[in-house]
Amino acid sequence: MFTLHSRSWRDNRYVYPVISRRSHGLSIGVNLNPDKVCNFDCIYCCVDRSVPPTVRHVDMDLLRRELEHLLELACSGQIWTIPPFDQTEPTLRRINDVAFSGDGEPTSFRQFPQACELVAGLLQKVSRPDIKIVLITNATLLHLPHVRRALEFLDRHNGEIWAKLDAGTEQYYRLVERTRIPFRRVLDNILAAGRARPIVIQSLFMNIHGQPPDQTEIRAYVDRLRELRDAGCQIKLVQVYTVARRTAEAYVSPLEPARLRAIADQVAAIGLPVESYEGPAEGSPTLSQ
Repeated sequence: MFTLHSRSWRDNRYVYPVISRRSHGLSIGVNLNPDKVCNFDCIYCCVDRSVPPTVRHVDMDLLRRELEHLLELACSGQIWTIPPFDQTEPTLRRINDVAFSGDGEPTSFRQFPQACELVAGLLQKVSRPDIKIVLITNATLLHLPHVRRALEFLDRHNGEIWAKLDAGTEQYYRLVERTRIPFRRVLDNILAAGRARPIVIQSLFMNIHGQPPDQTEIRAYVDRLRELRDAGCQIKLVQVYTVARRTAEAYVSPLEPARLRAIADQVAAIGLPVESYEGPAEGSPTLSQ
């Protein structure tokens, strides 16, 4: 259903609109990492790092102007007259969130706390504090003091954390994420964040060289979720999905819908709310994060 995924929109450098499967409506993305720097090197990443970035720095004044303009288009309803959004089905014609989601890990941006304040201020200005501020994160930096303070600010301004958890074992985590950061740090940071407020877990599964993750890995993944919950992590939702765009490695392909549903069923079996999202289908005019 969702086949177009560009983070470029018109002449904007940092802000882009998408119709998101996981947001069930319009999500306004904010890219704090146009330099494409990330502490993960995921095999499924859609960012083409073989092409040098055209923008390396974030101009906060320009970001403000771009976001304010797009919020005006969205809140007025004018965006639904602009292709391809004019073809959005009626049930998705709603503004769900402003999301920090771009070409790297948002919390690695040095001015991340100021970016949070900027977004919250603009939502107040357009009288839409009901619109969520979503942080899509790999959770590796949530322990840093300035990031923790930013998360506390978001708690007071309708914020929500969507933390990635794509593995159950260290071995599979390193295969997929290709990082030196220990898996334990990700788990510990998710736990700490989830003890402080309800969070969403995002989990992407795929075929690697034509093979799905084996049942041992899926059981380990479900065990990690159970351990997080039992230790006090407030998991409000688990999102199980697969790749929906071109990936960094050609040997990655979408996981079949039946396999995604089977993983979701195992998550549901331990009592956690879960949604699964299939890969792309033909003919969609809309966009997805």
